[in-house]
Amino acid sequence: MKKHITALAAAGILGGGIVLTGCSSTGDDQAAPTASQSQDANEGHAGMEHPMDGGPVPEGMVEATDPEYPVGTEVTLTTDHMEGMDGAPATVVGAYDTYTYAIDYTPTTGGQPVTDHRWVVQEELEDSGDDRLADGTEVTVDADHMEGMDGATATIASSTDETVYVVDYDADGMTMTNHKWVVESEMQPAS
Repeated sequence: MKKHITALAAAGILGGGIVLTGCSSTGDDQAAPTASQSQDANEGHAGMEHPMDGGPVPEGMVEATDPEYPVGTEVTLTTDHMEGMDGAPATVVGAYDTYTYAIDYTPTTGGQPVTDHRWVVQEELEDSGDDRLADGTEVTVDADHMEGMDGATATIASSTDETVYVVDYDADGMTMTNHKWVVESEMQPAS
C-alpha cells in the first residue's frame, strides 16, 4: 500500500510539472501556470491545460492584407496570457482581420468561472454573423484553447478590431507553436 501511495504521489508531482495553463488576460485575470487552485476564482485558469500546439485557425479566417507584423516577422511579446510570455521572443505565423473578444465563461467541465479570457475571434463563436458583437452579448464558444472552453456559454467582456496574430514563441524552456491569439498592441518589434 505504501509503495502504491508513493508511486501516485510521484506521478502527481511529475504530471503537475508539465501542466500548462494559459491564455489568461491582463487586468484581474493574471494567472501563472503554477498558480494554485486556492487563488481567487477570477484569477486566470489555474489547473487548466493549454496545448503546446494551438493547431490551425478556424475556417473562414481572412488574412490581413497589410499587417504591421507580416508572417515571418520576429517580435517581442508584451502580454502575459501565460507565464513567461511577457518579453518572450516570438515569430508571427499568421495575421488576420477579424473581431477579437475577451470573454467570461464557466468551463463545461466544471470548476471556477473564468473572467476576461483573451482571446477568441469572431469565427470561434457559434452563429456570430459578420458584425462586431456588443459587450454583454451571450455567445457559445466553438474553440478549444483551454479544457472546458468548447461549447461553453460565454459573455463578451470587451472586443477589438486590431489585427490578430498567431505566433510561435519560446518561454521557460518550452516552445509554443500556433499560439492563438495575440493582438497587435500586445507585441513590439524584436530588439
